[in-house]
Amino acid sequence: MPLVNLVFEVHQPIRLRKYGVDRKSKNMFERYFSDSFNKEVFDRVANKCYYPATNTLLDIVNDLKNTRKPLKVAFSITGLWIEQAMKWHPDLIELFKQFPKKHVEFISETYYHSLASLFDDMGEWEDQVKEHRALITSLFNQKPKTITNTELIYNNVIARHAEKLGYKGIFTEGVERILGWRSPNYLYRPPNGNIKILLRNRRLTDDIGYRFSSRWWSEWPLTAEKYAAWLSACDGQVINLFMDYETFGEHHEEGSGIFWFLKALPYKINEYENLTFSLPREVIEKNDAVGVFDVFELSTISWADMEMDVSAWLGNDVQLAFHNELKRLGELVKRAKDKELLRIWRLLQTSDHLHNICTKWWGDGDVHQYFSYFDHPHQGFATIADVLFDFKEIVMDSIGRKQKKN
Repeated sequence: MPLVNLVFEVHQPIRLRKYGVDRKSKNMFERYFSDSFNKEVFDRVANKCYYPATNTLLDIVNDLKNTRKPLKVAFSITGLWIEQAMKWHPDLIELFKQFPKKHVEFISETYYHSLASLFDDMGEWEDQVKEHRALITSLFNQKPKTITNTELIYNNVIARHAEKLGYKGIFTEGVERILGWRSPNYLYRPPNGNIKILLRNRRLTDDIGYRFSSRWWSEWPLTAEKYAAWLSACDGQVINLFMDYETFGEHHEEGSGIFWFLKALPYKINEYENLTFSLPREVIEKNDAVGVFDVFELSTISWADMEMDVSAWLGNDVQLAFHNELKRLGELVKRAKDKELLRIWRLLQTSDHLHNICTKWWGDGDVHQYFSYFDHPHQGFATIADVLFDFKEIVMDSIGRKQKKN
């Protein structure tokens, strides 16, 4: 009788200025980031997704909360999304606060949705996780017990550091080359660790998140009745359905029927006696790990693309060069001891910047182009290079001025 975890990733990056540095601006944020463009994107997605999806889920949670089979949902909300919501749509934060405490879970992640877990020193990753945890605790009065790293990036080292920070569970992708013959619908643990690993069911999640509107798909149109029947036929401890929140209304337009599907799904799932909604924290409290999920550091996995590795962000030479430059800049930024420079450096770490300059072909390339606001990856190359070189000069100048004072 598998439990059903319904988990949503809620994230919007703070995007760079499309055409590079505004050298006329002395404000560091405005020099590199486009507030007007970010507001435009956030406004659009708020109206298409965040308001209707959150209101829909909240209505169903309240409708079922006193029944034998209540709806429970979990959210992994980045610090950057919260910042933008508080700035432009604070009523969205209030909507999330309205979920009954026993029916919602807020999951930890990196505040900046960064690739800091791929740095040689995990100290920066831990600092960003702590910053995010403090924000979630203060905003929603709930201290997270589970964590998801950026884009479900995972290896044994990340699991070890998550456990060190006190987390009881961590999400990642149910990658077949790691699982082998085993099912993603069970809890696992890392070698020499006790933190429980919750694996995203890729096929069942992507049936909604990726294939829902695809008329080429043999199962189109996907109905709530059909999908609930698929879930009911599953074995295991838990079915983790982990998807972008923007699935509803943004990736799949309202006209596709995605909101009708969302409204009907909890009720259709509840028609099956062997299915019950749960929260990640409840799953890890009630179930033991059944085996080891062993991911060496050089075989790091994620939920991205066909490879399910880190090639979405580090798959070409320019991405690698920019990533390595960001790592080197970290040493200089921390020497400068300037809070504004530290903030800008962390904003530049957001994984979306490198995702936007991926040069893959075919289906994965289409996904990257869909998310990117650059006309071409090479435009993104030029923009990021301009920003990093300019930022490095400012950091070096800051260090130089402080050395002269001393």
